[in-house]
Amino acid sequence: MSRQGPALTVDCVVFDAEERLLLIRRGKPPFEGMHALPGGFVDLGERAEEAAARELAEETGIEARPERLIGVYSDPARDPRGHVVSVAFLFRLPPDAPAPRGGGDAAAAAFHADWRELDLAFDHAQILDDALKTPS
Repeated sequence: MSRQGPALTVDCVVFDAEERLLLIRRGKPPFEGMHALPGGFVDLGERAEEAAARELAEETGIEARPERLIGVYSDPARDPRGHVVSVAFLFRLPPDAPAPRGGGDAAAAAFHADWRELDLAFDHAQILDDALKTPS
């Protein structure tokens, strides 16, 4: 199959027990230096759920499995690099999770209590809005 199409990514929504949101600070363009949800590209042959868990671990040092699907985000203009479709997942933080640390494409990673006041990269504000509307 040699059909060209959009790239596939994943985004991870992770809240701690204090309702703080796990965010990274992007270390590369686009949106370098901005806050964003942990996430990244799905590798060839990889399931979206596996990619989300891998990206979360790479960018924050936290190992967890997705709890549920939030939604699929396919606006062709959502990423300035081109047509990129994202599958967003909600994660439950394991009780023994380590403190987050930036890694991979993330310059930093931390939980934020003031996340509603931050400007987020891509369409991550919409993903968070949808995550909060979805029943747990």
